[in-house]
Amino acid sequence: MKKKLFLQIAKELNEVLGITPLLFGSLGLEQRLGANLNADDIDVLIPEEYLDEKWDMLIEVMTTLGYSLYDVHEHAFKKDGVSAAFASIENLVPFAGVNITRIPVVDENGVRYYLLGLEDYLKVYTASSKDGYRRDTKNKNDTDKIELIKRALEK
Repeated sequence: MKKKLFLQIAKELNEVLGITPLLFGSLGLEQRLGANLNADDIDVLIPEEYLDEKWDMLIEVMTTLGYSLYDVHEHAFKKDGVSAAFASIENLVPFAGVNITRIPVVDENGVRYYLLGLEDYLKVYTASSKDGYRRDTKNKNDTDKIELIKRALEK
């Protein structure tokens, strides 16, 4: 269900704002691994400008899709109990050393979005496991995901 909701969001972002979002977090890792990780939300990375000077445009797109803004600081929206939060794709560079110019594009029924490769997911979850908040609250989940990624890379 969350993947379907992401595709609806991505389609609107493609068509209305002309941007290709990145499916991030557990939902993106589920997609890359082809495994159910019980993602509890939708994490989307987009160009920084849509979180700053073009923020109103993003709010309009999400409102049109039936989402309500519930956390301005986290750029998070909610619809039917599902959270969709946005962050800057550019932050992948300093945070985890991901080369954002080499992220593969997926075209799913005409909806375009970026999806990290397993090597980049390993960089992201390794960096996340060192973050204070994530280390204290999500360490077990991050450690499990790192092990899943490593096993998938060995195959």
